[in-house]
Amino acid sequence: MSKRGASLQNKGQRGARRAAAEREARVHNGPRGPGKPPSRFGGWLRRALVWGAGIGGVGLVSLLIAVVLAANSLPGYSELQAIQTAQTIVVRARDGTEIVEIGPSYGEWLRFEEIPDSMKNAMVAVEDKRFYSHFGIDFYRTAAAVIQSFTKGERIGATSSITQQLARNIFLNSNRNLDRKAREALLALALEWKFSKEQILELYLNKVYFGGGAYGIDSASRKFFSHPATELSIGEAAIIAGLVKAPSRYSPTADVQAAVDRATVVLRLMQEQGYISADQAQVDISAVQLKQQSGQNSVRYFTDWVLPQLDLFLPETAEPIEVWTTLDIGMQRAATAAIESNTPGAAQGALVSMDRDGAVLALVGGRDYVASNYNRATSAQRQPGSAWKLFVYLAALEAGYVPEDTVVDEPVTINGWSPRNANGRNVGETTLRAAFAFSINTVAAQLGNEVGFGTVAAMARRFGITSQVNTLPSMVLGTSEVRLIDMTRAFAAVSAKGRSVEPYGISKVTTTSGELLYRHATPTQSQLVPDYVIAGITDLLQAAVQTGTGSAAQIGRPVAGKTGTTSSNKDGWFVGFSSGITTGVWMGRDDAKAVPGLQGGRAPAQAFAAYMRYAVKDRPVEEFDVTLNLPDWLAEPDEEALFGDPDEYYYIDENGNLVEPGRRQPGQGPLLPDGERTPLPIPPYNEGRPPRAPPAASDEFLQQATGGPTPP
Repeated sequence: MSKRGASLQNKGQRGARRAAAEREARVHNGPRGPGKPPSRFGGWLRRALVWGAGIGGVGLVSLLIAVVLAANSLPGYSELQAIQTAQTIVVRARDGTEIVEIGPSYGEWLRFEEIPDSMKNAMVAVEDKRFYSHFGIDFYRTAAAVIQSFTKGERIGATSSITQQLARNIFLNSNRNLDRKAREALLALALEWKFSKEQILELYLNKVYFGGGAYGIDSASRKFFSHPATELSIGEAAIIAGLVKAPSRYSPTADVQAAVDRATVVLRLMQEQGYISADQAQVDISAVQLKQQSGQNSVRYFTDWVLPQLDLFLPETAEPIEVWTTLDIGMQRAATAAIESNTPGAAQGALVSMDRDGAVLALVGGRDYVASNYNRATSAQRQPGSAWKLFVYLAALEAGYVPEDTVVDEPVTINGWSPRNANGRNVGETTLRAAFAFSINTVAAQLGNEVGFGTVAAMARRFGITSQVNTLPSMVLGTSEVRLIDMTRAFAAVSAKGRSVEPYGISKVTTTSGELLYRHATPTQSQLVPDYVIAGITDLLQAAVQTGTGSAAQIGRPVAGKTGTTSSNKDGWFVGFSSGITTGVWMGRDDAKAVPGLQGGRAPAQAFAAYMRYAVKDRPVEEFDVTLNLPDWLAEPDEEALFGDPDEYYYIDENGNLVEPGRRQPGQGPLLPDGERTPLPIPPYNEGRPPRAPPAASDEFLQQATGGPTPP
């Protein structure tokens, strides 16, 4: 090659290298042009992306390994079919009699192809619409719930897929914590890895809980519709699918309208997701024929109250157990009969009865458990009316009143509020005992105003009222809503001589082999008020039954109690005690409409008496101790002690001057035979007085100590 050709070739190579360098510079320098250093932020961003991708990759590989390991450790399909996670519980009365056995009810196992399409589609539509497309976790649904929680400040709602629910039902508990949710998610991914969608849905529909002890769609179908699940209609399938979210709330045997409303939501979702047509979605759910169930003993109200308490003191276990309760079978029957026979019209009735130690002997939460399992004895909050005056008079007695004190029944206005008596009249002067016995509203208002409405509220809290208490003047007439079991507890504390009472219903829990898992320990009791206050309030409560508004509660032995009636006869109460047993009765409508003729002194007091005649028949008659042993500061002093004798001890005269022992008061002469003294002219202030005692410190010392001259 010639020199000229070689030179051209070298120049071409140098040009190529220069062009490559310029391209590289443009890549590094970007729009800043050549010669400028690369951005520090860009470098950090690139490194963060690289590290993030690396960590994400490692995490993904680790998750994949964990899922594979979990899937390999899962039982086989036939083993999962055989797993039963529900617990059998035998509930016994206080004498050991078995009163109910609560446990799982399983129907026939239905294979995937045997389950009606309407049932499968309804469940997927309402519980997990992306079931057939996700891998066990609906990440879209979860992310949307998290975003909504952050933007609207709401708690993250239920986001578990069908597979996650299955994992929880078979392997885990229902605790809402991060550890359980993480394990649930891992198991869901493992289930999806190991089993097909059809197998997972088959397991789910045969194992999910539908309430009332029914596990699986076949058991639920037989319980609610009296036929196997293979015959389910679209409307029936919608009702069953709607139960999963809240079996007790949407149960058609507890609240038909709630079940219908929920099923309507299921049908709408099925239509939106294309499982049924608009015509099929117009099913008249209310026309679905439910299985007619025979009446159940009201003992279920009691078991509904006590069994959830097992979670508080028992370790998590699926082992069969026996729960020994405080329930008395005979008293429960008497309580049920008393409510059924005395509750008027369309009203509901409830009763709670407890022993002096807080043991609940009988509990009725309504007239018919099958028609409504809502527990009005432990859950409903209603205004107690004049039964609330227990706390007003407790506060007045603690402040120094006694039953014989004179009070005035007269018109009164407090902060613009003017209470009226039930009969519209005022009787003028009367005793505290009579005012309580005849439930005079104006006197209660005056007492509450005098001791302080906050003091009355605090007294109610002291005696076990747990619901919200207002401090408006009208609160003295029972405008704050309370629970029947709390009011009964308060009266039980009075029966227990002022000591605190904690209601309880479980005495012990054992395994079926007899191993003791739990025994009730008597809590430390505190004295709520002094003995003289209890004696006074017992006097008043006894008078209310003997001569006042509660006379219908008399049973032929001492009874102390109080009636309560709210405005327009919406609520009627009677709460009282005798021979160590305290019983509270409430009657009214669930919709709080007026019940004609309902008054605390009539139907509730009559139901109380009907029950208590049986409850105390084997107990000795107990007279109430109403003797007032007042403390010194409340004892009425005699005239001598009040004014004193100057020859015996110090006292203050009417001018506020200290009179020493043996000294005459200014202006008094010698003591005459009739006990009087000769009046004398009152001398000037210092005349005739002894010289002042020398000061404890000299003026010089005080001047040095205070840094200035002493005052004259």
